[in-house]
Amino acid sequence: MIKIGDTLVSLDVIECYFCCNLDDCKGACCIEGDAGAPITKEEEEALNQALPAVIGQLPKEAREVIKKQGVSYVDEEGDLVTSIIGNKDCVFCTYDKKGVCLCALEIGYNRGECKFKKPVSCHLYPIRLTEYPTFTAVNYDERKICKGAVKLGKEKGIRVYEFLEGPLVRHFGEEWYQELKQVAEEYLRQQGESV
Repeated sequence: MIKIGDTLVSLDVIECYFCCNLDDCKGACCIEGDAGAPITKEEEEALNQALPAVIGQLPKEAREVIKKQGVSYVDEEGDLVTSIIGNKDCVFCTYDKKGVCLCALEIGYNRGECKFKKPVSCHLYPIRLTEYPTFTAVNYDERKICKGAVKLGKEKGIRVYEFLEGPLVRHFGEEWYQELKQVAEEYLRQQGESV
């Protein structure tokens, strides 16, 4: 683990390769799992504000779930998460012609239709954050569904922290990211790896 500010960053975030490959996984991270994406109360409010702009893109089942329980719920572990359809798809999932799962929020944001891109936990994936009283743990969540992303990351020479530069800056700030980058490059050089 590497300490940066009030965070502890797992070495996997620095050492492991990763570059999303939607052609391979079809957006499985928005589908697979036993609960929705973790969100904050502020993000729940942002989801509700963005909803009118994206509701037309959502499948009927998603609209029904949202009408019944809203955009979020508290899961079995007591965490606030996005609502899901039948223990599978996030309610904000939409599919393109190739069957790739995409985020309706991100599509709406990119079109200028809403101001909220997506929850930070989604944007940061495959990094997962765990809040503790005195620090935040920053860990790489390695899953089988992302094998294609690991392979593509190796081919392109892109590490997890590099692939997620934008989301990490969004959450922690530019100064934090630059410190992570500097520490990561020095660490990798010490390990005899190219930077």
